[in-house]
Amino acid sequence: MTADPHIAGLSGSIVHDEVVPARAPWLHHIAAGQTLRIVDLEGNQAVDFLLYSAADDSERYSAQDTVSAQGNLFLRTGTILRSNEGRPMMTITATAVDYHDTIGGACSCESNTLRYGHHTKSQHACVDNFLEANLIEGRSKRDIVSNINFFMNVPVEEDGSLGIVDGISAPGLTVDLRAEMDVIVVVSNCPQINNPCNGFNPTPVRMIVAA
Repeated sequence: MTADPHIAGLSGSIVHDEVVPARAPWLHHIAAGQTLRIVDLEGNQAVDFLLYSAADDSERYSAQDTVSAQGNLFLRTGTILRSNEGRPMMTITATAVDYHDTIGGACSCESNTLRYGHHTKSQHACVDNFLEANLIEGRSKRDIVSNINFFMNVPVEEDGSLGIVDGISAPGLTVDLRAEMDVIVVVSNCPQINNPCNGFNPTPVRMIVAA
């Protein structure tokens, strides 16, 4: 029997294992101490990611607090994802790529129209996915904050400008996150087809939770 390479190195038992289709949303409750592994199944897929406290809906991931606390724009092994209260929510315990983006934001129908033309207005976007998933928990558009983009490559140039370029992932690469409190994870498996963040071809990802 061939071992599953996507779960190699995960300690504890697998309590949830799901493939999220290309372009789709995903929401899951993860208890403190559990580990979430995100697997980029086919490579070059951006995974937009939000976090909410399971105990207090007003507490959620804060890009500003996370970046300020670590003094760096990029997310790497050891990065603590902090809330708007400054508290640790999850820690990146391992990553197979050099860094992840926390400033590129999520695509929306409005931003697609502005960047790529009016003909893109009807295209599905990450904000739509976040809205769909958040409705399950009674949240609305005002609860969508600046998100993380796992596997997405947004380099910062010397003049301060940002680029969205080919991803730095490959098939089967992973990122592991340990929950430091009970959290609700909301994901948009990015549907963007107008820039290289998904190689112009969105693909599935696998979400594995171990306890």
